[in-house]
Amino acid sequence: MKAFKNLAQHVLNPLHVFCRLRQMGMSVRAARRMCKLYELCVYRMVL
Repeated sequence: MKAFKNLAQHVLNPLHVFCRLRQMGMSVRAARRMCKLYELCVYRMVL
């Protein structure tokens, strides 16, 4: 179970999400905004 939690923390980390958005071609500004919202609305409540 600890391995799953560690994997989830890595994959759901806002910086990881930012990198994946950039790899998909999103601009830095848009990816940064989306990650800020994601961190405030989702990440802090989940983990």
